[in-house]
Amino acid sequence: MNKFLNKALQGKVCTISDVEEAKAVLRLIPIWATSLGYAIVFAQTSTFFTKQGATLDRTIFPGFEIPAASLQFFIGLAIVFFIPVYDRIFVPIARAITTKPFGITMLQRIGTGMLLSIICMVVAALVEIKRLKTAKEYGLVDMPDVTIPMSVWWLLPQYVLSGIADVFTIVGLQEFFYDQVPSELRSVGLALYHSILGVGNFLSSFLVSVIEKVTGGDGKGSWFADNLNQAHLDYFYWLLAGISAVAFTAYLYFAKSYIYNRPSTI
Repeated sequence: MNKFLNKALQGKVCTISDVEEAKAVLRLIPIWATSLGYAIVFAQTSTFFTKQGATLDRTIFPGFEIPAASLQFFIGLAIVFFIPVYDRIFVPIARAITTKPFGITMLQRIGTGMLLSIICMVVAALVEIKRLKTAKEYGLVDMPDVTIPMSVWWLLPQYVLSGIADVFTIVGLQEFFYDQVPSELRSVGLALYHSILGVGNFLSSFLVSVIEKVTGGDGKGSWFADNLNQAHLDYFYWLLAGISAVAFTAYLYFAKSYIYNRPSTI
């Protein structure tokens, strides 16, 4: 790609500034692509996490039941709580260890969030296994409208992990794509950042459609059956954990390559 851009320079089709700006944007593509693994996990918080919560005992205190969709509140709460912890505790400790002004680099911040998202999917899978087991023990497998005698607080860890992962990855991605492009292309950098979440949601929907077609035909039990007690969200969460792990491994490789080619505070 660099040779192609250099030829454009030699042919006087573009200026040196144009070519350097193009190279700066193209260098971001591997980071953008590997971040999609995180974005697919990010999409689950407003979909299947909510479906899980709708089947559980959501009583907070006698006479009050929290709506399943409101469980996303805990993500926001985790973000609000953890940001001061990150700024006032984590960064000073990391700064003392690494001697870097921000404690850890932007790429390290993104990678940490990606790792936390993998852990989040593992926890979500284990909780779903517990939920399915409880439904079976109480003979509720064929009763989708009956509340499973399992507290909704079991879902709290995956919501909290998702929120903490956002503090690292979402903020890190925004900073990275804004900082690593020329000032004239800052809007392009932010567009790349936002497109990660948009494409991630699309890929999540596409993945669900493919799995539904494969597992829902020929009388097989769909992973996403309308009766969630007969579904297998745990399989889906394990799959997402695997996809995220592959994306994280690729991210580490490309992040190292990026730093080697462009050393800075990243």
